[in-house]
Amino acid sequence: MRELLRRNIANLTPYSCARNDFSGKAEVYLDANENWQDFVEKADANRYPDPLSVAVRKKVEEVLGLPFSKTVLGNGSDELIDNLLRCFCEPGKDSILLMPPTYGAYKVFADINDVGVSTVPLTPSFAIDFPALSQFLQQEKENRNGEGRLKVLFICSPNNPSGNAFPLSEVRKVCELFDGITVVDEAYYDFSDKESAVGLLDSCPNLVVLRTLSKCWALASARVGIAVADEEMVSVFRSMKYPYNLGTPSQELALKALGNAGEVEKGLRLIKDERIRLEEELKMIACVQKVFPSDANFFLVRVSDALSIYHYLAGLGIIVRNRSKELHCENCLRVTIGSRKENDRLLSALAAYKER
Repeated sequence: MRELLRRNIANLTPYSCARNDFSGKAEVYLDANENWQDFVEKADANRYPDPLSVAVRKKVEEVLGLPFSKTVLGNGSDELIDNLLRCFCEPGKDSILLMPPTYGAYKVFADINDVGVSTVPLTPSFAIDFPALSQFLQQEKENRNGEGRLKVLFICSPNNPSGNAFPLSEVRKVCELFDGITVVDEAYYDFSDKESAVGLLDSCPNLVVLRTLSKCWALASARVGIAVADEEMVSVFRSMKYPYNLGTPSQELALKALGNAGEVEKGLRLIKDERIRLEEELKMIACVQKVFPSDANFFLVRVSDALSIYHYLAGLGIIVRNRSKELHCENCLRVTIGSRKENDRLLSALAAYKER
C-alpha cells in the first residue's frame, strides 16, 4: 500500500485540530476559537464536532459489525471516493479502472483530480468480463514505464444502474488479478443477499470497502459514508481528510438511526417485499420489455421508448432516471422502489401510457 501512495501523502504531516488532543467532556473550552454564544438553540452547535466520529464508529461496529479500528467516516461516500483518488493517484500520470455501466461519480472525481480513466465494460448481462479484464491488467502491467500506472479499480456491488451484486468469489478474483487498490462500493449492500467484501479484508490488504447510511438507513441528507480497510490504510485516510468533515447534526442522526436498527430492519423488509411485487407487476405492463434482476432498492427497466416515457411520467409528477445513454442500457429507466402508494402510482401511470 505504501508503494502505491502519492509521495506527498505518504510524507504528509497531518493537521492536528484542537479536539485531537483532548477526549471527554471539559467544563471550559478555550482551545478552538469558537463562539461561546448560542444563537440557534441547538446544543453544541457552536462547538466543533468530534473529528474522528468516535461514538458513531463505535456504534457502527456494534450494529454493522465493521471493526472500529478499520473504519473512517466521510461526508458521504463521495468524499471517501475523492480522498481515495487524492491518496493514490498522481494527477496527470496515474489512472483508475471502471467497469461500465457503473456509478458515474467515479469518472467525475477522476476528471476533477486530473486522473486518467480506463474501462473494461461489463458484459451485456452486466457480468464481469474476466477474460477481457485479465488481458487488460496484464497488458497494463507490461506497459508500465515509471511515468504513471493504474492505481485504483472500482467495483460497484450491487451495481448502479444495473442493480446486480457480484458474488464474493468474483470480487476475490478481481483482488487477486489486480496489484493496485481495489475499491468495492457497497452502497446498496443491505438490500442484497450476497456476502460483503468486508470478509476479504484479512486476505486482501489492498482492498477498500465503502458503505453508506444514505440508502437502507434513510439518512441521505446527513451524508454519512463509511470506508473499511486495513488499519494502516485507514490511518492514511484519517491523516488527509478534512479535520471536521462530519458535522455534529449528522453524527447525531447516525447514532439515532443505528440505535433504531429494529425499525430499520422492518423498513428493509418492506422494501424487499415491494421489490418482489413491483417486479411482477412491471412485467405485465405493455410498454415494459424487460425488468433486470435487482439486488438493490431499484430496478433497471427496459421500455419501448425511454425518453418519451420519462417525459410522460415527469408530466404526472413522477420522476425516474433515464439511463439510456449508459452502455448496455438502451431504452432503460432506473426506477427506485418507493412506498406502496408511490409504486402504485407508477404502475398505474405506466399501464395508462399510450405509444405515440
